[in-house]
Amino acid sequence: MKKQVCTLFFLIASCLISLQAQKVDTVEVFSQKMNKALKNVVILPEGYDKANDKRYPVVYLLHGYGGKHSTWVDHTKKSLPQDASKWDVIIVCPDGQNSWYWDSPVNPGMQFETYVSKELIGFVDENYNTIASPKGRAVTGFSMGGHGGLWLGINHPDVFGACGSMSGGVDIRPFPNNWEMRKWLGSYKANPEVWKQYTVATQLHKIEPNTLEIIIDCGKDDFFYKVNEDLHHDMLRRNITHDYIVRPGGHTHKYWNNAVDYQLMFFSKFFNKEPAE
Repeated sequence: MKKQVCTLFFLIASCLISLQAQKVDTVEVFSQKMNKALKNVVILPEGYDKANDKRYPVVYLLHGYGGKHSTWVDHTKKSLPQDASKWDVIIVCPDGQNSWYWDSPVNPGMQFETYVSKELIGFVDENYNTIASPKGRAVTGFSMGGHGGLWLGINHPDVFGACGSMSGGVDIRPFPNNWEMRKWLGSYKANPEVWKQYTVATQLHKIEPNTLEIIIDCGKDDFFYKVNEDLHHDMLRRNITHDYIVRPGGHTHKYWNNAVDYQLMFFSKFFNKEPAE
């Protein structure tokens, strides 16, 4: 009995030590472009020590429409701190409001492409031990954040070496009246060319061969399934290398809770890839 009690105490103590070692911070970053402060969740893996010389890759996880900085850790995947330790990465979850992660051409208060790709990354690289290069950065998200992950990755290959999407709205044009997009782009009817310029589906020509690792995941029952299928086939026609996953499931946190495991593994392989000889 005494041995069992000691064993139980050891297990509890080990769990407590592990939980203490995995740190979850909420930090405010001021955006000069938008003249406002925004909250972000920063998850540090077990063993992270600012005083240590070890540098860590960073995965930026973007939330969907109606979400905020804490959506990932509060609703989508509460075990993200353990995932950060498992894959030995820093995870950053910004507040993207309902921006679709563009720099809006009509609203100066919604400049989230600049915020994530420049201002937030500058803050993270300055304050944490990061690998401050595209080889150490990936960006992905779900729904609106899936659009953001591919939009930011494709348009900023000098910042992100890998990008992804989970159930992403990768072509916004079939949804002209949804999710406040008309506030940031103007109405589709009056501005079809703007909508064409601001959708992931029209950005593929920008991808240079062998410069960007891409993973896309969408459930068969998702209302974004068709636009993801169309994007996938267009990428095949263009010979753009990418991983594409389709599984049963809809537009739910349960689906993304599972999907992000595959994406983190994909990014880990990218971060640890041996340089070509």
